[in-house]
Amino acid sequence: MQKPISITAISSISPLGIDSVSVWDNYLNSGHCIAERAFGEDRAFVASLSEEARQLIAELRNEDLKYRSLDDSVLFALYASRKAIAMAGWDRGSTFGINIGSSRGATGLFETYHKDFLDRGKAHTLSSPTTTLGNISSWIAHDLQSRGPEISHSITCATALHAVLNGVAWLRGGMSDKFLVGGSEAPLTSFTIAQMKALKVYAREMPDDGYPCRALDMEKRLNSMVLGEGAAVACLETGKQDRALAYIEGVGYATEMLQHNTSITEDADCFQRSMRMALSGVNPEEVDVVVMHAPGTIKGDASERNAIEKVFGEKLPALTTNKWKIGHSFGASGMLSMEFAVQMLQNDKFVKVPFSGEEKIPENIQRILVNAVGFGGNAVSILLGSVDK
Repeated sequence: MQKPISITAISSISPLGIDSVSVWDNYLNSGHCIAERAFGEDRAFVASLSEEARQLIAELRNEDLKYRSLDDSVLFALYASRKAIAMAGWDRGSTFGINIGSSRGATGLFETYHKDFLDRGKAHTLSSPTTTLGNISSWIAHDLQSRGPEISHSITCATALHAVLNGVAWLRGGMSDKFLVGGSEAPLTSFTIAQMKALKVYAREMPDDGYPCRALDMEKRLNSMVLGEGAAVACLETGKQDRALAYIEGVGYATEMLQHNTSITEDADCFQRSMRMALSGVNPEEVDVVVMHAPGTIKGDASERNAIEKVFGEKLPALTTNKWKIGHSFGASGMLSMEFAVQMLQNDKFVKVPFSGEEKIPENIQRILVNAVGFGGNAVSILLGSVDK
């Protein structure tokens, strides 16, 4: 096992709330954050930020004239990043790396600019610089006045955990002592919803029990993916820091050959390889929980569970996910899952999916494996360890 990396802060803005207390309180209740909303002439189930969170983003947008032209995906990340470095005790203007990505990027702003172009036949002056993917990390570096590398990327739904991989690589390579990593997504637009519906993966009905997203329900007969929005970032530092919330003990990644544009194999070969890599030097029986990617699709949920069975055998860890509660936030989802895992480690409490048939509940939680995968069959697994063990 390589030298661990400390997570010294983790912050988010999501349908769960704007601070760690409200996020954990929301995880402890059996309700969800999903509601039906109108998108043009269509309607869809989505998980949106609260009005309080929306107000905070509006205030941030009005802080600086330059910020008024930024997409929500950038502003979500700015908000979460400011809180994270304050929690970690990092000074503005100090040296740390930044790697915050997004799957869709500035999709809302891009759609607005494109409609304007179709109407006028001319592009807005800021249409290019404000819709490039590199927007996110560069604006955060500007806002935090940081000195260090700035990286933005898109690796579909595994984007945030790929940012963790990059941060760990820089830290273990000795090229940096601190890295801010995560993902941000603002995908609740008519065109994005329509794209997901075109794939035939989106939730279409509200079941009798009131949970439209059936993530980790292995008996479902319909796909039930629901989109959510938000951002989550973590502060990583080399070694075991006194103020650590949890440790990154292992990382794994893999890509598999695709049968078509959106598929992974029945037993999710990519997940099997990424999980085994993350568990290198660790007995699988020492893993108490797996936070699954589990998007709420029939094949996606089943293939990941099959992969877990291949890796762990008959002694499965407890299995859970958060997408039934907050939807799938694409490039931000992996870090929101990591935040979920860190809070379970800190509180030594397992949060199960209320309608899932998974009955195992661990007596105590010392290690959690977090999974993410995206279109392209690119899987990432991060092994987290408690600071108390």
